[in-house]
Amino acid sequence: MEEKKHQKHTKLKRRENENFAPNEIAVLGTKCSVIATFVQKMSKKLQKEAKIGYLDASHRDSETQQDFDSFVFHHSGSLETTIKTELNEYNERIRLSQHDLVFINGNHYQGEKQILILDNEKEASVKKRLDQLTRIQFIIKLNDEVDYFDCLLEKFPHIRNIKAYSITEEDAIARHINNLIQEKIAPINGLVLAGGKSTRMGQDKTELDYHGKPQRHHAVQLLERNLLDTYISVASGMSSEVDKIIEDKFFDLGAFGAICSAFQHDPNKAWLVFASDLPFVDSEVIQLLLKHRNPSKMATAIKGKSKTFVEPLITIYEPKAYPILLGYLAQGYACPRKVLINSEVEIVEVDDELIRNINTPEEYQQAIKEING
Repeated sequence: MEEKKHQKHTKLKRRENENFAPNEIAVLGTKCSVIATFVQKMSKKLQKEAKIGYLDASHRDSETQQDFDSFVFHHSGSLETTIKTELNEYNERIRLSQHDLVFINGNHYQGEKQILILDNEKEASVKKRLDQLTRIQFIIKLNDEVDYFDCLLEKFPHIRNIKAYSITEEDAIARHINNLIQEKIAPINGLVLAGGKSTRMGQDKTELDYHGKPQRHHAVQLLERNLLDTYISVASGMSSEVDKIIEDKFFDLGAFGAICSAFQHDPNKAWLVFASDLPFVDSEVIQLLLKHRNPSKMATAIKGKSKTFVEPLITIYEPKAYPILLGYLAQGYACPRKVLINSEVEIVEVDDELIRNINTPEEYQQAIKEING
């Protein structure tokens, strides 16, 4: 009898990360000062499209060891930090999880993808780093005189076929980098919430009929008509023969636990979370939310025009929301609205009536009259 292999840890689906971040590109082949200037220019051009980070090594000859960690906030919204730490790929993936692209100084650290800058003064440096050139995205020529080094032609016989730019073609380079960012935007799945207790209604709200079928099925079909692969969130132990379900793995945390369970199921998808007690939401509202999705933010949320706060249960949560949600949970908070209020969120406003939720039998009867009328 074959002995089963021991599984020490629970097998979880992991977020797709590169060396240090979900999406990274190392810049190498020239002086660190040129790389830093290049990153600064590209980041300025891309700042409206994405959240950009930069990973570099200190260039100081000596470093005075601090006795404490320093966090200096400025009223403009910036933060300067100095902390005692060592580079660690697992910790950096948490630290850089909110960025849509992280540039890396390839003279110091390996990046999963690379931009190679050809600089005649740095041929020896490139030769030393040939093994780091694993996925060259494009090449930049520092000036008109520079040509491909013999070591590059020997290592990569077809390197001339890779797209090449002049360093002065800043807009074209920025467009190319933006395309690399767009390629990594997560697809959206739908999640219909159906694990609530429906205490005030006195019966399962997901079974109420507003549109000729149980509201749960109506909600699923509404998302599927907008081309979303859709699941139903159910309490642990519940099953369904017809619906794709995700069991809530976070006991007694309500919608917050359902959202976290969806990310545990697939952390590489964005999730359009849709409560099943919103019978006035129609395809136009869903399309409006999808149209205004901003993947550079943690979420894109609907808000009633006269409301103070966003509605967390008709919201697109990006993959970068998962570590934020878990961070709030670690502090003892399980309110998705609190997370959204205190995070970078794209807000889409609609009429209040469209996102009116129905919680009591009286509200249900009134909603039926309005929908039929």
